[in-house]
Amino acid sequence: MTSKMPLVIFTPSGKRGNFAQGTTILSAAREIGVDLDSVCGGRGICSKCQVLPVFGKFPKLGIESDPKSISSLNAIELRYDSKRGLKKGGRLGCQAKILSSLVIDVPSESQIHKQVVRKNPSERKISMQPATKLYYVEVEKPDILNPSGDIERLKTALMDQWGFKKLKFGIEILKSVQYLLRKDSWRVTCAVHSSSKKSLSRVIKVWPGYFGGPIYSMAIDLGSTTVAAHLCDLDNGKVISSSGIMNPQIRFGEDLMSRVSYAMLNKSGTKSMSSAILEAINALIENMCRECSISRDLIFEAVIVANPVMHHIFLGINPLELGQAPFALATASSLEISAQQANLNINTDGRLYILPCIAGHVGADAAAVVLSEEPNKFDKTTLIVDVGTNAEILLGNKKRILACSSPTGPAFEGAQISCGQRAAPGAIEAVRIKSDMKKVKFKVVGCDLWSDEDGFAAAIKPIGITGICGSGIIEAIAEMRMVGILDESGLIGSASQTGYKQCISDGRTYSFILNEKQDNLPLIKVTNNDVRAIQLAKAALYAGSKLLMEKMGVKKIHKIILAGAFGAHISPKHAMVLGMIPDCNLKNVSSAGNAAGTGARIALLNLSSRQKIERLVLNIEKVETAMATKFQTHFVAASNIPNAADNFPELFKHLSLPTENFNRRGSKKRRRFSS
Repeated sequence: MTSKMPLVIFTPSGKRGNFAQGTTILSAAREIGVDLDSVCGGRGICSKCQVLPVFGKFPKLGIESDPKSISSLNAIELRYDSKRGLKKGGRLGCQAKILSSLVIDVPSESQIHKQVVRKNPSERKISMQPATKLYYVEVEKPDILNPSGDIERLKTALMDQWGFKKLKFGIEILKSVQYLLRKDSWRVTCAVHSSSKKSLSRVIKVWPGYFGGPIYSMAIDLGSTTVAAHLCDLDNGKVISSSGIMNPQIRFGEDLMSRVSYAMLNKSGTKSMSSAILEAINALIENMCRECSISRDLIFEAVIVANPVMHHIFLGINPLELGQAPFALATASSLEISAQQANLNINTDGRLYILPCIAGHVGADAAAVVLSEEPNKFDKTTLIVDVGTNAEILLGNKKRILACSSPTGPAFEGAQISCGQRAAPGAIEAVRIKSDMKKVKFKVVGCDLWSDEDGFAAAIKPIGITGICGSGIIEAIAEMRMVGILDESGLIGSASQTGYKQCISDGRTYSFILNEKQDNLPLIKVTNNDVRAIQLAKAALYAGSKLLMEKMGVKKIHKIILAGAFGAHISPKHAMVLGMIPDCNLKNVSSAGNAAGTGARIALLNLSSRQKIERLVLNIEKVETAMATKFQTHFVAASNIPNAADNFPELFKHLSLPTENFNRRGSKKRRRFSS
């Protein structure tokens, strides 16, 4: 295809291609392997192929997507819309045709292989001190000789019987209080919310008589790529339900700066992104309530953690200032607002608490990680890395905590990878290469067997092998480095150089085959461009860690904690071979799972923890990677695998690496690093 043909970019996969004018969206998706469902064979009946065209300027993608870039609704789409209804702005992929360059979002419900949002709650004992609690009171009846309003007498009862100092009532309670007090002889139960500032308590709901619950709350981790939510019982802290979705803002840009750019270049950009995420969060809440058979009216509180860009967009604040030095936040303080103000679909008088941001691009999610992992309690220096599209890095001990963010981009999520995809059933998530037998084995999401085990073919038949996700590409590249398929610079060798027939010529470079195309299964390979994308991402991560180490004045890390849903699925050994993290005793590298989500739950269920983190963030020292003169130096060195400048003595106690250089003829010596 020529480059003059319209360019179409699909999100969230990031796959792109040039197609002739008049090609349907579904045909284009099938041609380049985009995960787009269809059952009716393109007849416009099933709506499984429904997509969302995204319009605006996308400078990072090198494209301007315009409403004229796609054909108008045809008779089949109009008929379907009148009978069943298309989503707002939705099009049927089998009917909509490409007219010029275009960005197309494939929503999760239109994907055959749905994303697995692996942000389950970590086991954690949390001291219960919820901000919202139930209080039973008996209220004095009205007396003609001592006139007083019903609200005033309810307030007096709560103050006298429970010690409240200052109380506020919402308009909804004012409308119903007289009926509620008289329904059960002036006995009521009140749900009262106490602020972390201790200045005011609010009566959120009133029930006639005694009501023992349960009442609920919601902890929400709003990430750049995924959104995870945990529905909790406010009495015992138990997680009733956990669920997650892809962040729909991906269609406006895969990384944070792309979304800042979208807000800058498109007049209603901030509003469009804010509406998209709010709609997604509310749908997530609705689905969880339906699955658990509870009313959203019984959810009285929510806590949200997010990086600064997501934080601002959620609140409808233009993130323009976060796209340019000095990266000023609209506010770094914690926020407590009504759910109604935030348009959050929980109880009308419910409250929303947002943790404080630390500074610049280190946000409330990093503050939540501090609350969860408590680096301020460690005697020895500990590095905490929350791996994602935008990585947050913390380095600290009892004396000092440093923080920075590093723009790793979406490669770790499977984007920008030739056969990459999000973690969904069928995605390769673990890889091992047997150097003695020159064979590859792997595991896929949704199957517990390795590919060389009996029964694997039958087990994966329902899901297939569809691509490779972030943890899979990391392990694949690290394994390729360990067996000499890949040299230190990140160059893949030929079959004759490496001894692996899976190394194939692929244009001007070589690629490595993980899975041969056979029995309706696709060819899955790692290309040199894939290696480069991962090198850029991991180098940014390592350079951020290195800056913190220099600022702290340490040359060795005692302990490393990998946080985040992605971090939970990374092999420490492979991450270190790749050079994602600094050298450390492998026994001291662990996973904290979704630490930001855990921190959100702690803040949700313990009022004192909010006051604690509000104090702590004031003493965290922020290092701005974008302004650091040494960042580029560390980045270049970290582009090598594992690193061109730093030794890894702890790692090389356990293994050695080949020293091939595929730009020249080299021997197959193996290299050990010394301290």
